[in-house]
Amino acid sequence: MTPRTRRTPAAAGSAKPTGAKAVPAKSAATKAATTKAAPAKPSAGSARSARGAAVLAGSDVAKPSALPVLKCYKLFVGGAFPRSESGRTYPVRGSKGEFLANVAQGSRKDARDAVIAARKGYLGWSKATAYNRGQVIYRIAEMLQGRRAQFVDLLVAEDGARPRAAQASVDASIDRLVHYAGWTDKLATVFGGTNPVAGPFFSFTFPEPTGVVAAFAPADDPMLGLVSVIAPIIASGNAVVVVAAMDRPLPAVTLGEVLATSDLPAGVVNILTGDAAEIGPHLAAHGDVNALDLTGVDGDLRTELARAAAGTVKRVYAPAAPDFTKAPGTARLRAFLESKTVWHPTGAVSLAGGGGY
Repeated sequence: MTPRTRRTPAAAGSAKPTGAKAVPAKSAATKAATTKAAPAKPSAGSARSARGAAVLAGSDVAKPSALPVLKCYKLFVGGAFPRSESGRTYPVRGSKGEFLANVAQGSRKDARDAVIAARKGYLGWSKATAYNRGQVIYRIAEMLQGRRAQFVDLLVAEDGARPRAAQASVDASIDRLVHYAGWTDKLATVFGGTNPVAGPFFSFTFPEPTGVVAAFAPADDPMLGLVSVIAPIIASGNAVVVVAAMDRPLPAVTLGEVLATSDLPAGVVNILTGDAAEIGPHLAAHGDVNALDLTGVDGDLRTELARAAAGTVKRVYAPAAPDFTKAPGTARLRAFLESKTVWHPTGAVSLAGGGGY
């Protein structure tokens, strides 16, 4: 039996078993220099963010589109946006000749459809209370203010206006809508009243809307002029079919988008784009159109439309070069109002000198 070797406490930590290979001891500095640090494990959120950034960097989502999305504007008839029944369009170009959009070119059939829609819209709009009409027009002003920057960009691109001038035009258009919204419940007081009569009667005169008005927007002021034409017509309870300026129609067709998202009933405002010389005669001779606003046409075309309107005894409003930047006054409100007079007996006068009801 082989005797065991007894270790002393001092040698116990350094003794090696027989046959083992001796390994030289390393200092702490050597271990720190030769040991590789383990990489930190990324969290789940940072890993997903890294993968998402890599995907976006390799796709077209993070890059601006090289192909601009150009619009093709439609008509605004009966609260909807139909294409022209003729299928025709024409390009609209900016002040520098650059292409901006395609716009529907309205026809005779489109004008007839717009008049039908306006008559339907008029039936409800004319019976609405003056207070309600004022609320709706004020709501249009709110919606227009929410899209102020878009209209400014349109005027700069299409009309070549300077940004400050475009901003002033849009702001004035918003103010003009608020102005006419405040007029809706004052028309009866200002343009109506009691009439002194020699007899046992009460005589009252009060204004009523004319009906369906065909209007032509001015080309020299496509934003403020357009609003100044439409607002007084609908403020007095009428419905309107407006023909936008052919060379500068973008504010008009974009205003249709504002009207479609406001509280305005369908058919109260209808917007046609195209050639006024083509569409105008059909509107002027239409038997269901009650009045014409010839603000946006002049020369021989104005004379032709006025003559065509005489066949159906229409009202014709033909102002001479209006300045829309001035105070609007009441001329446009009075232009499309009818005065209705009612006589009511107060009692019968007896031969005995007494009176009774």
